[in-house]
Amino acid sequence: MTQGPLTTEAGAPVADNQNSETAGAGGPVLVQDQLLLEKLARFNRERIPERVVHARGAGAYGTFTVTADVTPYTRAAFLSEVGKRTEVFLRFSTVAGNLGAADAVRDPRGFAVKFYTEEGNYDLVGNNTPVFFIKDAVKFPDFIHTQKRDPYTGSQEADSVWDFWGLSPESTHQVTWLFGDRGIPASYRHMDGFGSHTFQWNNEAGEVFWVKYHFKTDQGIKNLTAEEAEVLAGRDPDSHQRDLREAIERGEYPTWTVGVQIMPAADAAAYRFNPFDLTKVWPHADHPVVEIGKLELDRNPENIFAEVEQSIFSPAHFVPGIGPSPDKMLQGRLFAYGDAHRYRVGVNADHLPVNRPHATEARTHSRDGHLYDGRHKGAKNYEPNSFGGPFQTDRPLWQPIPVGGVTGDHRAPVHAEDDDFVQAGNLYRLMSEDEKERLIGNLAGSLAKVSRADIAERAIGNFRRADEDFGKRLEAAVQALRG
Repeated sequence: MTQGPLTTEAGAPVADNQNSETAGAGGPVLVQDQLLLEKLARFNRERIPERVVHARGAGAYGTFTVTADVTPYTRAAFLSEVGKRTEVFLRFSTVAGNLGAADAVRDPRGFAVKFYTEEGNYDLVGNNTPVFFIKDAVKFPDFIHTQKRDPYTGSQEADSVWDFWGLSPESTHQVTWLFGDRGIPASYRHMDGFGSHTFQWNNEAGEVFWVKYHFKTDQGIKNLTAEEAEVLAGRDPDSHQRDLREAIERGEYPTWTVGVQIMPAADAAAYRFNPFDLTKVWPHADHPVVEIGKLELDRNPENIFAEVEQSIFSPAHFVPGIGPSPDKMLQGRLFAYGDAHRYRVGVNADHLPVNRPHATEARTHSRDGHLYDGRHKGAKNYEPNSFGGPFQTDRPLWQPIPVGGVTGDHRAPVHAEDDDFVQAGNLYRLMSEDEKERLIGNLAGSLAKVSRADIAERAIGNFRRADEDFGKRLEAAVQALRG
């Protein structure tokens, strides 16, 4: 901001910004004091609704650099040659907490990357976990209601959390992950990221591949114990946001090695479990992670509200060569995220600097509404037109997939090894004895808060189905805490 006289929003000089205008020295304030009215009215409108989920976040800018040839699998221009660099904005977040919540809590972390490509923005909206609690978006509002504050008590309630998880056995894998050592990352820099969902890649020949994204932190994994997190959250609620900002200010730019798992589309139907199930990982023995690039963050936002709070990410923001899969959670998110931002920030949120494409112009027929900046001038706002406006390409961004059957509320097709407990058990058995002890302690501490024995027993039964030792030790630990 330039030096000079203070002005009103309309640019008129302000004579006195210390005293409101009154009827005499001790009289009431006058309605003609437009500076006072303008300041108060604007103050009442300075906040926008916080995100329902992922409200608490931090972000930074950087670059993605291609390190391997992936043109046999995708025609996406930003992945077209080794060494190619693309600007990115990455927003980290917790899921359940409000905007003012502490960073060092047990919660999944959002890992949302906006690639400013020459073909438009590509948003990869993932988490720091490769799986999730549910596999169908129709259950998402119910799940989040259990994680947010109860409408009667105003607090998160253990009864609601564990009642839902116990009645939703597909959550067992993610809950095991969440209450393990990686449930509380020491910082945003010291955690991995995942696209989590399965996505479509398609190449110039029209061949289709299913992929999963992995972002491996080059800083190494570092986590907090429950006791360490409790102290840090009270001492420094902004710990993770502060750590990211100060690391970049020091020139210690965090990086991640980016890889993908690739499955030819023809292999999906006969795969041993549903490859589009968000509660499951693809074992690396089946589909190894192939390195494709490096992501580096090297610039902090200049204004948190303008660039972090008003940033928007939508899984529906694809570019040519990349598209969705039949993952039912992803399908729901394709609508929900964009709709949330249209409500929260406004129908023209894409016009804000942090959200609009950098390397190309967005050519649309969208006009008017909140925040519209008039950039289209006198251009026609319909298509087709004969005035030289934007036109369709006649080439879809992704390849169509075959479908069949009758409409209805269907469960996903059953594969030979579909099961809600196998991968949770595998994860438990991979842990060291110390890791198992901490996992059991974290779970027991939460389950001991449940008021009804049947809710706890049902949840413990799910862990027992994942691994007999897992359930047995958890049951004993809960009983010990309850006395």
